[in-house]
Amino acid sequence: MRSRISDDITFRKLEVLLAYMEGGNLNAAARLLDISAVSVHRALHSLEDAMSCQLFSLQGRNLIPNEAAQVLADVSRDVIRLMADGIAATRSAAGYSADHLKIGSLYSLTSGVIPKVLIGIKLRKPELETELVLGSNDELLHKLRQNAVDAALMALPETDPDVESIALFEDEVFFAAPAGSPYAGLDEVDLRECAAEKFVCLRDGFVTFTGFQEAFRIAGFAPTIVTRVGDIFSLMNLVGAGIGYTLLPGRVRHAFGDKVQLIPLKPDYRMRQTIGLSFLRVRERDPNLLALAAVCRMLKHEAA
Repeated sequence: MRSRISDDITFRKLEVLLAYMEGGNLNAAARLLDISAVSVHRALHSLEDAMSCQLFSLQGRNLIPNEAAQVLADVSRDVIRLMADGIAATRSAAGYSADHLKIGSLYSLTSGVIPKVLIGIKLRKPELETELVLGSNDELLHKLRQNAVDAALMALPETDPDVESIALFEDEVFFAAPAGSPYAGLDEVDLRECAAEKFVCLRDGFVTFTGFQEAFRIAGFAPTIVTRVGDIFSLMNLVGAGIGYTLLPGRVRHAFGDKVQLIPLKPDYRMRQTIGLSFLRVRERDPNLLALAAVCRMLKHEAA
């Protein structure tokens, strides 16, 4: 049976040994590790006791490493490198990655919020590679819970003990019509007067479609839906082409210039979406997610 390693031999002490071997003295090792020289000396002395053999000889005030210290340093270098690789592989298998961040997003955020977030995270962590995963609110929440994305910018989910969320902004939902339509010049639209119109909409799972359904429930009729699509920009294309009307959030107002006009709904139907960053609570101390959260809080502050 292999002998047990003493609890007093730690990775931290091995790192102190390597720093001392590289720096050549207590002060240099302390600077490399951003600790005090006293802490370096204490760690080396404790490591020597745990090894039950002499690692250094004292010449004046200097600790001179012997051959045993060199052997331990060589092994320590390999062990720490192997352990670091093992930690990275373990985190990767669990959906975590130190140099890669998967951010989920609604399609509607790609023309405004997402570019600002990506620029902000690149400024904070230049070495970090980011990947954007687009989808509906339901798809993004599912991917988040499955660790298929690290975080998601979407409409905030209902209270969930497993999910941490940071609200960024609220967005109002509008009636969307092509330029020059009979509704284009109105101050507000009463959906009850649109019962004879044709509509286009997003498919199930999108927060905007949920609002669409709720608005027409309040209006008291089921709209005539001629086409359903899987992203908001295709939806806007259909509206601009006169295929049908729909409801859209204000954040896409400028995406198609003046081809699609957003008109306020009457107060009876008005609703707002709360958009924010969501991630799993168990990962709230992940350095990459802390950086992402800081970027989002900064954007919220700038928009206030």
